[in-house]
Amino acid sequence: MADTPLLDILNSPEDLRSLSQDKLPQVCEDIRKFLIDSLSSNPGHFASSMGAVELTVALHYVFNTPYDRIVWDVGHQAYGHKLLTGRREQFEFNRKFGGLCGFPNPKESEYDTFAAGHASNSISAALGMAVASEMKNESPRRNVVAVIGDASIGGGLAFEGINNAANTKNNLLIILNDNNMSIDSNVGSLNSYLGKITTSKGYNRLRYKAYSSLKRHNLISERLRGKVLRFNNSIKSLLSNKQNIFEGLNVRYFGPFDGHDLNRLIKVLREIKDMEGPRILHICTTKGKGYAPAERDPASWHAPGKFNPQTGERYVSTNQNEPLKYQDVFGKTMVELAQKNDKIVGITAAMPSGTSMSILQEEMPHRVFDVGISEGHAVTFAGGLAKDGMRPYCAIYSSFLQRAYDHIIHDVALLKLPVTFCIDRAGLVGEDGATHHGALDLSYLRSIPGMIVAAPRNEHWLRNLLYTSQSDNFGPFAIRYPRGAGKEINWKNDMQAVEIGRGERISEGNNVVVLSIGTIADEVSKAIEKAKSEDDISIAHYDMVFLKPIDELLLSEVASKECPILTVEDGTIKGGLYSAVIEWLNDHGYKSRVYPIGIPDEFVTQGTISELYHYCGMDCESIYQTILKANKENK
Repeated sequence: MADTPLLDILNSPEDLRSLSQDKLPQVCEDIRKFLIDSLSSNPGHFASSMGAVELTVALHYVFNTPYDRIVWDVGHQAYGHKLLTGRREQFEFNRKFGGLCGFPNPKESEYDTFAAGHASNSISAALGMAVASEMKNESPRRNVVAVIGDASIGGGLAFEGINNAANTKNNLLIILNDNNMSIDSNVGSLNSYLGKITTSKGYNRLRYKAYSSLKRHNLISERLRGKVLRFNNSIKSLLSNKQNIFEGLNVRYFGPFDGHDLNRLIKVLREIKDMEGPRILHICTTKGKGYAPAERDPASWHAPGKFNPQTGERYVSTNQNEPLKYQDVFGKTMVELAQKNDKIVGITAAMPSGTSMSILQEEMPHRVFDVGISEGHAVTFAGGLAKDGMRPYCAIYSSFLQRAYDHIIHDVALLKLPVTFCIDRAGLVGEDGATHHGALDLSYLRSIPGMIVAAPRNEHWLRNLLYTSQSDNFGPFAIRYPRGAGKEINWKNDMQAVEIGRGERISEGNNVVVLSIGTIADEVSKAIEKAKSEDDISIAHYDMVFLKPIDELLLSEVASKECPILTVEDGTIKGGLYSAVIEWLNDHGYKSRVYPIGIPDEFVTQGTISELYHYCGMDCESIYQTILKANKENK
C-alpha cells in the first residue's frame, strides 16, 4: 500500500478543514499516491481524477460540505472526493459488485448530491438546488457549486442551464474545469474559445469592490444588477477588444486560473464564495496530473485498465488469436461498406475511439463527424444528412442514446429517414453500473412507428445487418450490440443481405421453446446443452434477430408446439422481447405459458458481466434452472 499518512487520518471533510493550509499540498500528494496504487490493480477512471485533486481539496476546504452542495458533472473526476468523504477504506471495492459505485451516487453518501454518469447535467441540477435554497430562505446561506468539464459544457443541456441561471434569482457557482481534453480530443468552436479566453484579475477585483460599495449605500438593487452587468461587460469588451461568452449571458466570469495552484485556488474561492448571483470560475488543469505517463497520453489513461504503477506499463493483451471487440468489428465493417458506397457517412458524439468509428475516421476523415457531447444534435444532424441523400451511420452508446429520444422520433422516424443507429454498449456493461447499462434501448425503440430494431447474436450477423441497412427500402434502422469481445476468431464473413423481420431456428425440440435475441444466445445454448445431456429435455431454440418487425411466421410455429416458452434478452423485460411475444400470443388467441428472462424492473448495480448475469437470472445456470421449472410445470 502507498504511504499516505495525512490522508489516512482524514475521515471526513471536517477533518480536512481542521488542518492548517500548509498541510494541504501533502494531502494532494497522498491522494495521488493512493489513486495510483489503487487503480493500478482495480481499474477505473484515472486521468480525470488525477487532474482534479487540488480542486477537490480546495472545494472541501473552503465550503462547508455536506451542507454546501458540490454537484459533479459525469463524475469521472470524483475519486478524490470519495476518498475525502469517508470512503477511503471501501475504495478497494470501487466499481465492484456490492461495493462503491464508480460515479457519485446519493444513495451511497450524503456528500454525493446528485446522480452523475451522463455529461452536462450538473448546472441544471445545481441551479435547482440553489433556487430551492433561496425559496426556503435557508440560513445560513447554502452554497451550491457545479463542477463541469470543458467537454461537458459543450452539451446543449449545460447551455440551457447557464441561460436559465442568468435569468433566475440564485447564487450558483459554476466551476469550469478546463483540461482541453475530453475522452477523445475535444471538438468544437467552444473548445477553441476556451483556449484563448483571458480576463483582467485586477478589473474583477475593482468591479467587485465597486459593486459592493454601491450596494452598501443602496445605490444599486438586484433589479438593476442585470443592466449594470451588461453595461460593465460592454465597457470591458470595448477596452479589451474581446467578448466573453459567459458574461454575454449575464453570468459573472473569473479566470482562467491555474487549477493546480492550490493556495491561489483557495484564495479565489474564498473571495467569490459569498458573492450574490450566478458566476463562473474558469480553471485550467492537466488531465493525469502527477503521473507522467497519463500526462503524456491522457486519452489512453482515461480508463487505462491495470498497469504497473512504477513503470506505467499498461497490461494490454497482445494475443492476436483473441476475437475482436464488437465495436472493432463494427468499425472495420464500416470501412468496407464506405469504400463501396460513397453515400455512407459516420457520426459519433465524442466517442470515436469508444465506438471504433475512429477506424473509419482514420481511413476517410472527411466522411466522419464527431459532434462532441451532443447526442440530440448528432441524431438530428444525421436526419438532415439522410434527408438530402446521404446514408448516415450514427454510433452512440445505448445509455447515451436515451438523451436523443425525441430527436429519434421527431427528426428521423416521423420522416422515415434512412438513418442507421449503431448502438454500442447495449445490455449490461459491467463495472460502470446503472448509469451506463444499455438496458432500455429495445423497449424504447420498439414503440417507435417504422423503426427496425435488430440485435445480432454474433459478429457475422452484425456485419450482415450493417450491410442490409444500406438499402434504400428502409427508414430508421437500429442495430444493438454489446460491450467487449465477440466469439469468432474468423469474424470477416462474406456479407449478405438478410430478410427484415426474419429470425432463425438454431435447434429443434418439443418440450420447451427458448426465444432469444442478441448475443445472450450463447448463454442459452450452453443451458440447452446442459438440459439435454443431464435431463434429456427436448428444447427448441430460436434466434429472433429482429424485435421489430417481429417474425410472425416463427411465432406461429412456436405457438403450435403448445409447450412452455422462455424469452431471453439482455435488456429490460418490460417492453422488450417478452412483451412483444406476450402481445402477439394474446392477439392471436394462444395460451402458451411464457417465462421471461432478462433485466428486471430496477436499475442494476455495478459488477462483472458474469456477476450481473447471475444477479439478473440471465447466466447459463439460471436459464437452465428456468428450463427445468418450465418443463416440470408443463407435465
